[in-house]
Parts: sequence; C-alpha cells; structure tokens
Amino acid sequence: MAQKKKKRLSTGAIVNRRASFDYALDEDLIVGIALTGREARAARDRRVQLKGSFVTIRNNELWLNNASFSLVLNTRGAEDVTVDTSPRKLLASRKQIDNLAERKQTGMSIIPLKLLTQGRYIKLVIALGKGKKNYDKRNDIKKRDQQRENSKLLKNI
Repeated sequence: MAQKKKKRLSTGAIVNRRASFDYALDEDLIVGIALTGREARAARDRRVQLKGSFVTIRNNELWLNNASFSLVLNTRGAEDVTVDTSPRKLLASRKQIDNLAERKQTGMSIIPLKLLTQGRYIKLVIALGKGKKNYDKRNDIKKRDQQRENSKLLKNI
C-alpha cells in the first residue's frame, strides 16, 4: 500500500524579532527574492534565520546579506544539513531601489523584517530604520514592562 506524503506546514512568516528592538523602523516594502531550489525548500520548511541580516545596494541592485539558510544536502543514504549565508539578490523595481538608495544616504539602514512563504512566491519584507541608542532600548523595555503590569492588574480586577 502506498504511503501518503506528509503535508508540510508553511503557514505564517519567518520574523526578525530583533529588528524592531535594535532599530526605529520607518516604512516597509515587500520585495521578491531570488532563491535556488534548496533555498526555497528551506524557506518553506521555516529553516531560515534573519537575525543579524542586512540589505546592501551594490551595482544598483539590492542584496540580502548574512541570512542563514539551513540547506539539506542529499547524499547517499543520509541527509546532511549545512548553513549557507551567501548574499542573495532581491527583486525590486528601479524606482524602489533608487528611493531606498536616496534614503540610505541620509543614515538610514535597510533591515529585513519578515520572510513570507504562504503564497506561490517567496517574498521578503524590508524596512528603512535608524539604529537605536542604548537609552532608547531601555525606555522600550520599561514601557513594555509597564504595559505588562497594567494588563495583569486589569485582568485581576
């Protein structure tokens, strides 16, 4: 009797949670990403890390750097996993790239926020952001703790 293939879950998105803590984010943009077959399979299986990754502009093209894709290498009898952090080309229109390049000149950084894998295509959400100072991060932590305490108090009432 033939076995049924397991349905792979690809709901949701791979999120860079550290980005909103380290950067004051401005506007976001959804761009495509050029991947090989193994990289696309890793993205659909949620084996991608965006922590510490960044976007650069080289030769009027957007490149995603330092994103970790855990690739499965099918060798004889065993499946080996290797981590690949090579740069990947991002697909955006010329107008969008020029706008990002202009904003980057003013001291802004381009940060990847999410990797969307729900539809047919794999998309990346990037945003412009300015790096936060340590005192800004402490203020964010303080506000978050106060909101947590307030919600606990309201829940108990």
